[in-house]
Amino acid sequence: MENRNAGRLGRQVGVVGLGCWQLGADWGQVEESDALAVLHAAADTGVNFFDTADVYGDGRSETLIGKFLRERGDAGITVATKMGRRVDQVPENYRRENFLAWNDRSRANLGVDTLDLVQLHCPPTPVYSTDEVFDTLDELVETNRVAAYGVSVETVEEALTAIARPGVASVQIILNALRLKPLERVLPAAAEAGVAIIARVPLASGLLSGKYTASTTFGTDDHRNYNRNGDAFDVGETFSGVPFEVGLEAVERLRALVPSGATMAQFALRWIVDQPGVTVVIPGARNAEQARANSAAADLAPLSAQAQDEVRSVYDSLIRPLVHDRW
Repeated sequence: MENRNAGRLGRQVGVVGLGCWQLGADWGQVEESDALAVLHAAADTGVNFFDTADVYGDGRSETLIGKFLRERGDAGITVATKMGRRVDQVPENYRRENFLAWNDRSRANLGVDTLDLVQLHCPPTPVYSTDEVFDTLDELVETNRVAAYGVSVETVEEALTAIARPGVASVQIILNALRLKPLERVLPAAAEAGVAIIARVPLASGLLSGKYTASTTFGTDDHRNYNRNGDAFDVGETFSGVPFEVGLEAVERLRALVPSGATMAQFALRWIVDQPGVTVVIPGARNAEQARANSAAADLAPLSAQAQDEVRSVYDSLIRPLVHDRW
């Protein structure tokens, strides 16, 4: 698999990683054996970047990754976790004593002394402009609690504010064929600053897998059911904020662009990999077969200019009016 680096990140990571939210919660139940099979299958295909958070299953995702790391041994795996959403989302909760406690908990869950990368987990917007927050993150690096830190953001403006901070090594942002706004300013700014771009929600919560229809239903414990209107967290995290029926129409228009022998999901992942400035894309997987199929997207040839133009055309005509100005 192709590996990429960003100056501030300071390590090589494969262009296709693995998002591990679904191993914790909010996507229906995933048994421990299946979760471990996903992690091993991904690593077997060259994936060396795993993204998790302390809030996914209240630590379950981190704990499962920790078990995987013990089973796997030293395999050159980078684990990125996130912190900050286990408390009420008010700026005053983003303080030093909480950071230390969250860091201790994640290191224990993962079974490591130093976290490879810790990210603020979509905090309230004022946090990005609070010097004390970043002073504490610098302290975590200086004391070897973390090797590097970054941010996970909801909006373009949050990303740009974070990139301006000299210690920020990575920005995780929603980027997919239904969310093109980061291409305009965020990716160029990150590339110039040497900041890694971690593309999350790459399949728009599964919409871009091409497997859903108007009759598809989701369980009560699945955010694609309970968060369609943003009742639990930012609605942009569910189907990228695109109304389900509109997303289905966009997918049907994109389906003709899928290269022979590839799946719709692989096409969608390859589109992200092709964007200048992207470091790693982090699709999730609920079973080993999905993990292997996602990894294979890195083997596809770069998409044609015509395909790139058609993705933008579909976005401009169907999606832009609904999402572009919101995030």
